[in-house]
Amino acid sequence: MTSVTQLIKSALLKIVSKSLDHPSLQPQLQQKIRHGALSLPKIHDQPHEYFSVANSNKVQQRGDIVFVSSRFRSGSTLLWNLFRQSGLYTAYYEPFNERRWFDKNSRGDGVDNTHRGVDDYWLEYEHLTELAGFYREDWIRHQLLMTETSWDPDMQHFINTMIEKAPKAPLLQFNRTDFRLTWLKHQYPNAKIIHLYRHPRDQWCSFLTDPVTMNKDTVTETYVDGFYLNTWCQDLSQHFPMLCPTQTPHPYQRFYYLWKLSYLYGKTHADYSLSFEALVTDTKNQLQGLFAALGHPDAPIEQLCQLIDAPEQERWRSYADENWFAQHESVCEAELSRWLKGANKEK
Repeated sequence: MTSVTQLIKSALLKIVSKSLDHPSLQPQLQQKIRHGALSLPKIHDQPHEYFSVANSNKVQQRGDIVFVSSRFRSGSTLLWNLFRQSGLYTAYYEPFNERRWFDKNSRGDGVDNTHRGVDDYWLEYEHLTELAGFYREDWIRHQLLMTETSWDPDMQHFINTMIEKAPKAPLLQFNRTDFRLTWLKHQYPNAKIIHLYRHPRDQWCSFLTDPVTMNKDTVTETYVDGFYLNTWCQDLSQHFPMLCPTQTPHPYQRFYYLWKLSYLYGKTHADYSLSFEALVTDTKNQLQGLFAALGHPDAPIEQLCQLIDAPEQERWRSYADENWFAQHESVCEAELSRWLKGANKEK
């Protein structure tokens, strides 16, 4: 069945390609390309006498907003729970999650058993059913890269509603804003962005739902996506061509490219970065530094330290040896370095 489907797709692509090459269509296509490539004239905002700033929405200017940005399987649930248990924040868990925490009929009651000390993800969303009017599940798979000029009023209203309704200082923990941090900083200029990252090798092992089947020798053929790697690569490959499966067939290399790009975006745009390894092995010092940076030097650090149940470190060694990982990572580092140099020159 799969081969038949592929043959049909291939035939349709050939027909479409041949049609687009027809001379009668070329002028229209070229005109649309030229029109799409037009640069907007440079204009700058300025006040006018018909609008009062006093009447504008000030939620985006608040200085008590915190955004946490991290990749899947990086310890983000642990960090969110630390903020939740601190008593200082209304801590929203993965707002874009397709389980729709604000909807009792869709969220279910399941909790990942690897999320130690977490009984639910949705308590903060109770009585926020109005979020359904703005939520779009497409946020988890499309337009994953956003710049300061990106336009998504529903996303803005969705986030604004959570901020406005939060009884305490609002904290939103995201696993889907790695490449949207520029947009967040533009929309919420006074917010603090916290960036959490994890050793890519251990994070990779945590990505694999079945490391025995998806072992180092067969993973290219046996990889099954459990945490949106293929989804993200499909959407972001239009911006970062090395994420395309035809260009990078090995799943660990695609994973590593995505990890490194996410790491660079976080380091560039976040106000505070910390590693998962430091958080679970040097918890007291890391939490003291983090909460002090957020203006809470008197946070209950000792109490929060008791919530840490550190997982096994360097699990990757049981998956593959140093050389296997290093070879794949070296290829990615070299290619990404060359590509970024070229991309930055174009700008």
